[in-house]
Amino acid sequence: MNEQVYDVIGIGIGPFNLGLAALIEPVEEISAVFFDKEEKFEWHPGMLIDGTDLQVPFLADLVTFADPTSPYTFLNYIHKQKRMYPFFYFNRFDIPRQEYNEYAKWVEAQLKSCHFQHEVVDVKNHEYGYEVTVKQTKSNKEELFYAKHVVLGTGAVPFVPKGLKHSLGNDVVHSSSYLQHKEHLQQGHHITVVGSGQSAAEIFYDLLKNQPTYGYHLSWFTRSSNFQQLDQSKLAQELFSPDYVQHFHDLPFKERIQALEDLNPLRNGIEASTLQHIYDLMYHRSIQGEVPVTIRASIEVEGITNEGGYHLHCRQKQTNKEFAYETDRVVLATGYKPHLPKWMGKFHNEIEWEDDKRFKVMKDYRLQFKTPRDHYMFTLTNIEHSHGSSATNLGLSVQRKQCIVNTIAGKEIYPVSFNTTFQQFDLPE
Repeated sequence: MNEQVYDVIGIGIGPFNLGLAALIEPVEEISAVFFDKEEKFEWHPGMLIDGTDLQVPFLADLVTFADPTSPYTFLNYIHKQKRMYPFFYFNRFDIPRQEYNEYAKWVEAQLKSCHFQHEVVDVKNHEYGYEVTVKQTKSNKEELFYAKHVVLGTGAVPFVPKGLKHSLGNDVVHSSSYLQHKEHLQQGHHITVVGSGQSAAEIFYDLLKNQPTYGYHLSWFTRSSNFQQLDQSKLAQELFSPDYVQHFHDLPFKERIQALEDLNPLRNGIEASTLQHIYDLMYHRSIQGEVPVTIRASIEVEGITNEGGYHLHCRQKQTNKEFAYETDRVVLATGYKPHLPKWMGKFHNEIEWEDDKRFKVMKDYRLQFKTPRDHYMFTLTNIEHSHGSSATNLGLSVQRKQCIVNTIAGKEIYPVSFNTTFQQFDLPE
């Protein structure tokens, strides 16, 4: 048993909790420890495709919006790697996804509060706040830790529609493990990508570039009515501001859910540059003849059967007509869903819920309990319904961490900036 009572224990070490650890590190009055069951930090390793970039500018790193003077900024990382001049000549605001991963690993390596290969298997109420059971993944040894507060940062897990789950294997994979299976996928005669977002587009483009070498047919199906471009206009980006998050949180639950639908072009589209690269490459290839690709929108893939080859059971959504489509490799870019640990179940009756699946989250990311408490449970997971489209966006992750640090400290350590947009979201008084 570890007898120290920490101010906060972080559960999961993805970019959100890693940034929180980096912001807490210089704050002497806050003691913290963070645990993750994985062997080491890797940010979406199956999607670190050569040539792909982060969808937010490098300023949206782990700490800059809270403290540009922090030693854990991306610019300091570039400086320490002796890459400042190449980055200057690179002359871009966005950065390679692989470089963001290396940057985050560099930050994690410097933080003594972060512990991988340690899985949080249970959390209970305790007189100090919370009793946290941690299992070392290599030895299976369990140890108890205590904290006044906990932060849930367990992220998301791959989502696969019910009718497709049974087919997962070497031939049918989720996009999260694309690179691990890429070589095997390219041995097929026909590869089909299913999905409508950036991941689907990047995988299709990556396979398209290699198509002449392997000679496979390449298909892309999406249930969306079109291959929608991500809205990256400047005024639209203001909806990722602290001002809009505050406005969104103040809306009634029903209006927040409707607003999420309206914000879809900001959340679930494909970058214009990716769509252009795909079209341009197909156009150049078409000079020499027909390009072996099939691209269809409004197609719902409802099931997969293996009959000496895979048959996708599809429905054309506009006509409601069903058809079967033969392929021998499938990549399911069907997104992710929030991951909530099993031990959260014991708190179910203590927490306020907005509906059957979504708990009530306060402005500073505390779960709202039915009985007020001084020991808080913060969440960085499953907050889209409470804080809007920014919930999974790296650009506003620092603002979330500022709020949490300030609440734990009981004072303003990292001021959150408001009135930073040209548009207004609330009605005039």
